[in-house]
Amino acid sequence: MHLDSYTILKPVLSYYFLSICLFFVVDLQSQNMQLRAYTLEDGLPQSQVYALTLDTKGYLWLGTQGGGLARFDGNDFKVFNTTHGLASNYIQAIKASNDTLYLGTRKGLSVKTKDTFYNIEIPQVNEVLKFGNTVYLLTYNGLYKLAKNLSVEKLKIHSGINDSQINDLVFDGNYYWLATNNGLWKLNNLHSEAKTLQQLDYNDYISLAMVGSKVFASTFNNGTLVIDNHNFEDAYLIRNPFRINNTSVQNSNQLWVATDNKGISVIDTETYKTLFTIKNTNGLSTLDVRDVLSDQQGNIWIGTSGGGLYKYFQNSFKHYTTDTGLNGNRIYAVHYTENNVWISNSEAGLMRIDSMGIHDVNLPEAFSKVKIKTITSDKNGNIWAGSDGKGLMFKGKVLLDSIVIDTLKTTTKKIPVEHIKTKVFNTKNGFPFDWIRTIHTENDTVWAATYSKGIVKFNYNPKLDDLTIFRTYSNLEGLEDMHIKDMVKDDRNLLWYATQKGHLGYLKENRITHLGPVLDQNISINSILIQNNTMFLGTAGNGVWWSDDSDFTVFKKLKGAKALSSENVYQLIFDNQGYLWIGSEKGVDKVELSKNTEINDVFFFGRNDGFLGIETCLNAVDKDHKGHLWFGAINGLTEYQPIDVSFNLKKPKLFFEDVKVAYKSIDTINLSVWSKSKKVLKLHPDQKQVSFTFKTIDVDHPNGIEYRYKLNDSDWSPWSLNNTQDFSELNYGAHQFVIQSRNYRWIESDPAQFLFFIERPLYKKIWFQWLLITITVMILIVVITLYIKRLKNKNIAEQERLQLENHLLTLEQKALRLQMNPHFIFNVLNGIKAMAQTKPEKMNNTVNSFAILLRETLVNSREDKISLNQEIKTLKHYIEVERLMAENPFDYDIILNTDLDAEDILIPPMLIQPFVENAIRHGILKGPRKGELKVQFDTTEETLKVTIQDNGIGIYNSQQHKPKTDHQSMALKVTRERLESISGKSAIEIKELIQKDGIIEGTLIAFKIPLETDY
Repeated sequence: MHLDSYTILKPVLSYYFLSICLFFVVDLQSQNMQLRAYTLEDGLPQSQVYALTLDTKGYLWLGTQGGGLARFDGNDFKVFNTTHGLASNYIQAIKASNDTLYLGTRKGLSVKTKDTFYNIEIPQVNEVLKFGNTVYLLTYNGLYKLAKNLSVEKLKIHSGINDSQINDLVFDGNYYWLATNNGLWKLNNLHSEAKTLQQLDYNDYISLAMVGSKVFASTFNNGTLVIDNHNFEDAYLIRNPFRINNTSVQNSNQLWVATDNKGISVIDTETYKTLFTIKNTNGLSTLDVRDVLSDQQGNIWIGTSGGGLYKYFQNSFKHYTTDTGLNGNRIYAVHYTENNVWISNSEAGLMRIDSMGIHDVNLPEAFSKVKIKTITSDKNGNIWAGSDGKGLMFKGKVLLDSIVIDTLKTTTKKIPVEHIKTKVFNTKNGFPFDWIRTIHTENDTVWAATYSKGIVKFNYNPKLDDLTIFRTYSNLEGLEDMHIKDMVKDDRNLLWYATQKGHLGYLKENRITHLGPVLDQNISINSILIQNNTMFLGTAGNGVWWSDDSDFTVFKKLKGAKALSSENVYQLIFDNQGYLWIGSEKGVDKVELSKNTEINDVFFFGRNDGFLGIETCLNAVDKDHKGHLWFGAINGLTEYQPIDVSFNLKKPKLFFEDVKVAYKSIDTINLSVWSKSKKVLKLHPDQKQVSFTFKTIDVDHPNGIEYRYKLNDSDWSPWSLNNTQDFSELNYGAHQFVIQSRNYRWIESDPAQFLFFIERPLYKKIWFQWLLITITVMILIVVITLYIKRLKNKNIAEQERLQLENHLLTLEQKALRLQMNPHFIFNVLNGIKAMAQTKPEKMNNTVNSFAILLRETLVNSREDKISLNQEIKTLKHYIEVERLMAENPFDYDIILNTDLDAEDILIPPMLIQPFVENAIRHGILKGPRKGELKVQFDTTEETLKVTIQDNGIGIYNSQQHKPKTDHQSMALKVTRERLESISGKSAIEIKELIQKDGIIEGTLIAFKIPLETDY
């Protein structure tokens, strides 16, 4: 519909104001409504809480008037204000979307991303809404739309809307409903070309809520209009309440209407009747309520103007405090009898609670302003109360006779009349004790246990006002520890008592049986409870112990799948459903036991669960005829009405709060997205320190969250309260850090993971190591190749040098081999000449031998190796020539000592001749006796040994007479070098042969050469 043809409907509210004149008077039934307040003392920055929201992590966010923004995790408030970058500390609206927070302030819009604020100046924002991916800003001056780049655009819709104060906006799937200060509007689009644009009413509309097809449109001062979005003609007016600040739908079918002067009215969305109200009688310190919000656990949070933040419980607990009529909040004793709950109220005496309410109990002056620590009743319904320091009090009904005169018969009758009698017993009027810890009654007998002086057994007749002390039990009667903490009777008529030192005992037929410290621990037993022939003992610091044996002497600690919330046990009681309730300094545990008396489950109730009394008082607990439990605590009296409670079984949400690398937070990644993906954080080689902070938010039980973790393929760590984990000196490579949380009900979250990879340093990388090894090997190959080449060249040069030297040596040897001693040749020729005249035959033999010797020398000098047989022939010819030329004859012998054929053994030529020549010339021929020469050849598997022995003058004597330039000496030197080159150093052995009397017998020369054959 175009702008000039929009429909203005006749005001409907005036019709309802004239036609409806009835007030709904609602009979408010007793409900277990509980409110817990969070104020400045709890860390709230400001008592005016105007806006509430929950983010995806579970944090509760609060917008205050002057205190800025606060984040609540169930324990602590974290505050953000202008010092952190917020534009204004006055916040009207909050909207959480993923990890972004949109804040409507007096100065416009502030967008919080992580810890950074982006501020946009526009008119004051009343509400922030998000439809799809579009964020709308409802301001004092029109409607705005937020773009992705954080720029804003004012929507031009209609002149009646553009500059109006926009208070609320809802979308029913087809139409937008707009609440403004000048009326209620219905549009199909939020722009000027909307085909449907209707102004349904002119009043000041504050808030809108939708339930199914119904729109609840609330005005500030004229009630709430219920409109069916398909049929406006059937609109219905809810007249009350007025002065509405805000409306919201809770528990799917309840409209919670927050006002500025009457608290909250909760209206049924089907019948439109008020179900109940929440105001100062329920605990609200102010009636100006600004916002209402439900959390994930089903609690309802209430933001007020001046009263701070409240958490609303609707559960099985009903709380009584000074706000509801008690004289004091500390409840020391609780006792139920005859439809009355009796309580001791701080030092303010006794109070009684019945169906009509809470009543003061009149006490005598002697029993006023005292702590009453125990209350019980006898079979007649009389009340007995024990105090700290003022003895014992009896309060009951006594039937006394009254005289009635019959005027007609002038007779008198005695008619019993009931009187209330109160009597105090203490040391001033004959009672033995003033400090009473606990009392037990049976028939007309009363037992009173004291703090430190034992137990007294007595009887009191109120009609006769007669007190009879039967007996006191102390050390003399066997009561070893007289500091009694609790006392109870079992089915066998045994009166059991427990003491401060952990002792247990019982009274039977006026006799004490003291069992002593049955728990083997010097720890106080605070409570005794006997149920189904099982005794339970509550201790001060070591939990609950139990025994089911006939004598109650062997006790076991109560254990199981879950642990108790505290080991300090103050109260024990069973409810009608069989649950064991255990009171402690933290609240109460509802314990489910197995048939084997083990803990199957524990349901803890503390301040965050509606048990607002917090710390329970010693044995101040009882059960009434309906099965309701009554707990006395330091902050009031709590009534538990058993109903079926559906616990929140949703999985807790777990998220990474911070990741630090090298002790610095990583701000460049979105941890929420990262932990749900397969992304891997790449770290440098020096970034081996990584720490994680993770969290699960449970505003009900923030201290009940436990965490566990594992790194890579390691086992899970034990569950603990620690939500940080630090790793240092991590190995290089890929890592997977996995965390998991569980709430106080042990419901586990889905595991969350964080993948990261620590790069190896260049020198640690496999490819680099192989490259380095390859380069090193190549360098080594090059170096070795160059070295080998150089060595080869050097060896070649050395070889060439050696070859040259060897060639020269060979030439020299050959030359030496070719040379004949000139004197020898001269002598042989002269001898032959002389023989020609006188000894022609000898001359012929000499010439023949000399010729053969010359021929063999020439032939052998051309060979590198000759046979040993050829060498021996040459030696024989040489020796024969020497014998023919010698003036003195000598004998010789050549011995071959081998299994080998001399023809097969190879030997360098002319190797032996120089030694033989030296033996003949310088040994035998110069000796004084007939010469003897022996040449012997011996072989082994590897060597050929040559031995040359003569009987001459000896080598050392011969060397002294030898000329320096003797040819033979040069031949011997060359031959020695040849032997050393063949067989190594010390290859030749030369020694003189000396008799025992010192006479020289001759010379022995021996050397070895490697055995070489021609096969």
